[in-house]
Amino acid sequence: MNRWFQYRCVILCSILVIGLSTLSARLIQIQLVHRQHYADSSSKAFFRIEKLPATRGMILDRNEEPLARSIPVATLFVDKNHLMDPKLASYCLAWQEASAEEGWEELDAAKQKRRINGLRAEILDSEKPETILEKHLAHAVGVLARPLGMRREELRAKIEEPKGKWIPIAKDIPEDLADALRETVDHNWLQGFNFENSAKRRYLSPSHATHLTGFTGENEETDEEGNKHYRMVGKFGIESAMEEYLAGRDGWREHRRDQRGLVLPGNSNSLLPPRAGLNVKLTIDMGMQAIIEEELDANLAEFSAKRGAVVLMDPKTGEILAMASRPNLNLNLLDNLDEASYNFAIQAIYEPGSTYKIVATSAVINEGLATPFTSVFCHNGLYQSGKISVPDHHPYGMLTLEGVLAKSSNVGAYKFALQLGPKRFYDYVNSFGFGRKTGILLSGESSGIARNTNNAVDFSRASYGYALNVTPLQMASAYCAIANDGKLLKPQIVKSLIANDGTIVQTYPPETVREVLKPKVAKQMRAALEKVTEKGGTATVAAVPGFRVAGKTGTARRIAPGGRGYLANSYTVSFAGMMPAQDPAFVCVVVIDDPRTNKVTRYGGTVAAPAFKKIATRLAARMNLQPTEPIPDNPLATAKSDP
Repeated sequence: MNRWFQYRCVILCSILVIGLSTLSARLIQIQLVHRQHYADSSSKAFFRIEKLPATRGMILDRNEEPLARSIPVATLFVDKNHLMDPKLASYCLAWQEASAEEGWEELDAAKQKRRINGLRAEILDSEKPETILEKHLAHAVGVLARPLGMRREELRAKIEEPKGKWIPIAKDIPEDLADALRETVDHNWLQGFNFENSAKRRYLSPSHATHLTGFTGENEETDEEGNKHYRMVGKFGIESAMEEYLAGRDGWREHRRDQRGLVLPGNSNSLLPPRAGLNVKLTIDMGMQAIIEEELDANLAEFSAKRGAVVLMDPKTGEILAMASRPNLNLNLLDNLDEASYNFAIQAIYEPGSTYKIVATSAVINEGLATPFTSVFCHNGLYQSGKISVPDHHPYGMLTLEGVLAKSSNVGAYKFALQLGPKRFYDYVNSFGFGRKTGILLSGESSGIARNTNNAVDFSRASYGYALNVTPLQMASAYCAIANDGKLLKPQIVKSLIANDGTIVQTYPPETVREVLKPKVAKQMRAALEKVTEKGGTATVAAVPGFRVAGKTGTARRIAPGGRGYLANSYTVSFAGMMPAQDPAFVCVVVIDDPRTNKVTRYGGTVAAPAFKKIATRLAARMNLQPTEPIPDNPLATAKSDP
C-alpha cells in the first residue's frame, strides 16, 4: 500500500472523527447543558395557558339593591403566527372541499378527519402558499363578519393590522354569541382565531350615585410571548377604592395543543380555579339617592346653575345615606367624562360663608364664655378696627348669639370669635375636621384649607366663612357633630363586605374621631339653629310643616381663577340643616355653585334652602318620621336674604 493512499485515509478518518466528535459534543450540550431551555421551548409550542377571569364583586346599596355587576363576555384575538401558516390554513381549505362531497355527513369523525388530512396533502402540493392563505382568510372573513356585526372590509382591515402578531379584533362579545362563534371557528377549521374570556361591568342605575359607584377601565398587560391582554380594574369611586376586594383572583387552565392548535385533553393538575371578588355593600339608600338627585337637578335647572352637590348623612353613625354631585355622567356610556368625573361633594373646595359661623358660636359656648342668650353689639352693619373691616348686609345693633345665627351677622360672629382668640378658634376649626381629609373610602378627597396664618385680617374673615376652604362633605360632618351630641364621626360609605354565599366577611362600624362639643352645648346649638328657619330667620323657606328644622344658610363670593380677588356677581350658596331638630334623623347639606338666576336674590336662603325643604319633606315620608308639630292648613313661607 503506497504512502499517499495511507495519508489520504488518515485525513479522511480525522475528518470523520472531528465531525462526529463535534456532533457528539453538540448532542451532549443539547441533552445535558441546555436540556431545560429546549424542553421549555418545545412545551411552549404545544401548551398554552388560558386565563380564567375572576368574577368581579357586585356593588350594592344598604338594602342590597345591586348598583354594579359583571356580565361574562369574550374578546376575539387573531394569532398571526397561526393565521399566516400555510400548513395550518390548508386544513380549512381541505374541510371546505371535503364537506362539499356527497356522503360527507354520513362519515364518522375519524373518517372525516382522515379525508381532510388526505385533501390537505393534495392542497399543499398543488397550491401556492400565498393562495392558500388568501383563500383561508377570505373564508374566515365571510363566515365571521356578519355575526360580529362588521362589514367584510372592516373585519379584514382589523385582521390585516400590521402592528403585532396577537391582535384584538372584537371586544365585549356577549357570552352566547362568543359560544356560537367558537363553534363556527371549530366547525370551519379556521386557524388563528382565539377567544379570551373576560367580563364587562354593567351599572343598573347608570345615572344615579355615579361619583360614589365610580367606573372601571382596562389596563393593558403583556404576557411572556409579547401578546397583549386587557384586565378590568377600578378607575374611580368605590370601583377604585375597593379594587383589592372587588377584583378577586384570576385562575388559569393549561391546554395541550396539537400542531394545528386544537386543544387536547389536559390533566387534573393543570387548573387553578378563579376566586370571585367580594360584594361591597354601601351605606347609601338608592331611594334616598333618587330623591336628592331629582331635587338637585330641579334646583340647578330652576336657578340656572351647572355645578352643585348634596350630602345626606346619618348623624348617629356617620353613614352617607346619599351623595350627589353635578355635573354627572352615565356610567354605562362614560359620556362627558372629563368634566363629570369631578366629584364636587368631596373634591370641590369653596369658601363656605355663613354656614361656618357654627364654629365660633359653638366654641364660645363650649368654653363657657357665652350662652345662647349672650348679647353682643353688631355696630349697625360695619365693624372697623385698624386694618380689620367686617361688614354686615343689614345693620344690626344688639343681637344674642341665637340672633347672630338667625340673622347671619358677620360682625356678631367675629365678636364671639374675638372672645375665643385666634388660637382657640383655630383649635376648634381643626377639631371640627376642617383643613384635613375626612378619611372617607373614596379616592381624590380634598383636604381643604383652614390654617392659622397669624394674620388678624384672615382671622376676622375666617370667623364668618372666608379666608379658608372646605368641602361639602366636611361641612356635613361638622353639622353631624352638632346633631350627634358633639361627637365628630368619620364618614362611612362602605357598610360591609359580603361573599357570594352571603357570608359577611368584614363590617365597618361607626368610628368616633373626637368629641368636639359637650352634649349640652350641642343641644343648645340645635335649638339656636332652629331660629334660622323660624320667622325672622334667613331660611324660613327651609322649614318643613310638622317638624322642627335646624340649619344655617351660607352665601360666599366665588374666588377668581388664580386665587386673586373675587369674581363679580358670582356666588356659591349653601344650606346645612338637620331634622327633626331635637333628635336629628339626618343631616343634609346643599351647595349650589354659581347660580345665574334673576328670579331671586342669590342667597343661601333663597336658592339652597328650598332644595333642602323639598328633600327633607320627601325623606320624612320615606323614613316614616312622625310629625312633632302642628301642620297648618295653608303653610306659607317667605324667604329672607342671607349674607
